[in-house]
Amino acid sequence: MTEEVEFILESAKEHMENSIMHLEKEFTKIRAGQSSPAMLSGVIVEYYGTHVPIEQTANINTPDPRQIIVQPFDKSSIGAIEKAIMAANLGFNPSNEGDLIRINVPPLTEERRKELVKRAKTEAEDAKISIRTARRQANEEAKKLEKDGIPEDMIKKLLDDIQELTDNFSKKVDSLFEKKEKDILTV
Repeated sequence: MTEEVEFILESAKEHMENSIMHLEKEFTKIRAGQSSPAMLSGVIVEYYGTHVPIEQTANINTPDPRQIIVQPFDKSSIGAIEKAIMAANLGFNPSNEGDLIRINVPPLTEERRKELVKRAKTEAEDAKISIRTARRQANEEAKKLEKDGIPEDMIKKLLDDIQELTDNFSKKVDSLFEKKEKDILTV
């Protein structure tokens, strides 16, 4: 195989792997019964006039499966952190205890579990769209190579390899989603 063919295949694979990594990261944000510091990732706090991730303003711990404790590095920022958690609309009701914020993670209702499964399905679908986009870009690059004089049988093999990659990564998305769905629906 020529370097160009190899590059197209590697580039598509890297893009698809990034889609999977992003999906896994998004899935950690979707809670399934047990509290975790990752549930607050994505919360942005206005801290001295700049917007920063909550992880840069406080320690986040989970002393037990139903509780998250947020201890600000700077006690004066506790109000801003509490406001950011409320604004993130995660379904939490933080309680400000002066030097820390305690979040009691409510048990999931059947309705809330269904919402979380929907959200997980949306994330999985976004990952598949990203994978198909990588396939489309790789196919376009392959067709350009054909115009540049690369043999047709080599291009056909490349297109088959790209499709195989796409199928494998799509199956991986499906299996990650099934696992997450089972996790969410398990009471």
